[in-house]
Amino acid sequence: MRNYTTMQLNQFNYHLPEELIAQNPPEKRGGSKMLVMDRLTGVCEIRSFTDIAEYLEEGDCVVINNTKVLNARIYGRKNGDGAKVEILFLREIDGMRWISFLRPGKRMHEGTRIRISVPDGSELWVRIAARNPDGTFTIESEGVAIMEIQRIAGHIPLPPYIKREDVLADRNRYQTVFAKEEGAVAAPTAGLHFSEEIFAKFAEKGISVAELTLHVGPGTFLPVSCENIEEHKMHSEYFLLPETAAENINRTKKEGRKILAVGTTVVRVLETCANADGTVRAEHGETSIFLYPPYKPKVADILLTNFHLPKSTLLMLVSTFSSRENVLKAYETAKVNGFKFFSYGDCMLLR
Repeated sequence: MRNYTTMQLNQFNYHLPEELIAQNPPEKRGGSKMLVMDRLTGVCEIRSFTDIAEYLEEGDCVVINNTKVLNARIYGRKNGDGAKVEILFLREIDGMRWISFLRPGKRMHEGTRIRISVPDGSELWVRIAARNPDGTFTIESEGVAIMEIQRIAGHIPLPPYIKREDVLADRNRYQTVFAKEEGAVAAPTAGLHFSEEIFAKFAEKGISVAELTLHVGPGTFLPVSCENIEEHKMHSEYFLLPETAAENINRTKKEGRKILAVGTTVVRVLETCANADGTVRAEHGETSIFLYPPYKPKVADILLTNFHLPKSTLLMLVSTFSSRENVLKAYETAKVNGFKFFSYGDCMLLR
């Protein structure tokens, strides 16, 4: 039998026809299919996401990530030659300076000025204050706070597998209904299915909701480049597990009820803050936790998640809730039944 600690990257590969990659959200929020998989047996059934409350009981707890996606993608032109530039603002240093990605970045250098494209035709300018060793840039505004630039001229940073420009509707649909804390450059996509009606069903049934924050960074899309997955260096992201959420989760565990994690981002925070007995500590900071088989999550009993990219750390994390074999078989079932994959796609419940 293979030693799981030396699993190879190719073991998490699968073929996905391009037509199954969702390019738009469902017509109605929550109007998604849900593949429900028994974690132990791998047996699957096809349901509607709106049936999710049927898999929970009174006293269970649903944990959500309340991060809010920034209008972090900005388009501009270099001063001088007028070349097109795309800026992705990643993290605030202060009001006027942010750590950012630039595309193209190879020929960018300190001091370069960039004119931002503003809808009303006015001009906003930023400059490259520093080129950083990790490939990012420090971008400094020449007049207006960068959060204001994002408000005026920013675009929702749709992931690279969505082959279209963002539209106004994405500002709503690439954001969860419970988004509060600004700081993400990618949505916690399992949360995109939820509507106020679903939360009303939870309340009627006596199911509690706990909120935490993990600001999803661009590293979520970075490919794993090493064949031995243990050698992969995980990106770091800011998280907050508040005291009120920790108390709710710990009370649920003490009462023998179940924890449903909405998405891989929630699992990463819960496991970062987990005690050996499956309870959690209220904490905040940076996490670079990397979860893959044979690790077994200590806190969450049920996982709601979207379908993830081949060879991705997210697919590896999902496999910790069952087995790699069961998860990949479930993905084949989803493909055969026309499920849509990735951010705007359908979802999967591992229970």
